Amino acid sequence: MPPSFEKTIGNTESPDTIKTDMLDPLDYQYRLQRDIDIVIKQPEYTSVCPMTGLPDFGCITIRYRPNQKIIELKSLKFYLLQYRNVGIFYEHVVNRILDDLVKVLDPKFMEVAGDFTARGGITTKVAAVYERKA
Repeated sequence: MPPSFEKTIGNTESPDTIKTDMLDPLDYQYRLQRDIDIVIKQPEYTSVCPMTGLPDFGCITIRYRPNQKIIELKSLKFYLLQYRNVGIFYEHVVNRILDDLVKVLDPKFMEVAGDFTARGGITTKVAAVYERKA
């Protein structure tokens, strides 16, 4: 397939279209009593390969230790749904999600991992980590 044709398959959106204003942080009411670890999985994550326009599928796992805020799950679901038509590489998407959530939640620790479905016989797992400085 000629490279010029590859880049025209499908309609891809720019990562610049992703908005964070829908993310709804909630107070973590037990922050003075104890730390907790939260693990959220989105097993139906989709985006688009920026090179071919073909769909990418995977499971996004968000693991974090809140400081003062936790994320409201419906708002997170709608945030992640924005990636559906966005052309973005696996390595970039986990970093982008991590940066956006850290900005909104200011957690003590957060890891965003992507376990992406095989394409052409190759599977990919990518993880990015944030640790709050003391």
